[in-house]
Amino acid sequence: MATVWEITIKRNIGKLSLPADVRAHIALNGFRSLPIDENHAWQAGNLPQHHGDPFDRIIIAQAQIEGLTIVTRDSRILQYDVPVLTA
Repeated sequence: MATVWEITIKRNIGKLSLPADVRAHIALNGFRSLPIDENHAWQAGNLPQHHGDPFDRIIIAQAQIEGLTIVTRDSRILQYDVPVLTA
């Protein structure tokens, strides 16, 4: 959910260009929704302060708890104990 929220905000302020049917593309590519729960919030709040972006912090926390890999170009995320696939 954090990624969808961030994508929507960045598209609406002109920082990201996406097709109007981006939701359909997400569904067609097999991505599943991951709600933000209490454990994710606690983990994000307790992460070291390497990164101040709240969206990235919740994504990092979710990846740690759920055993997921983050796809990113943000080198600051490499400072956390989380698998990263560099985009």
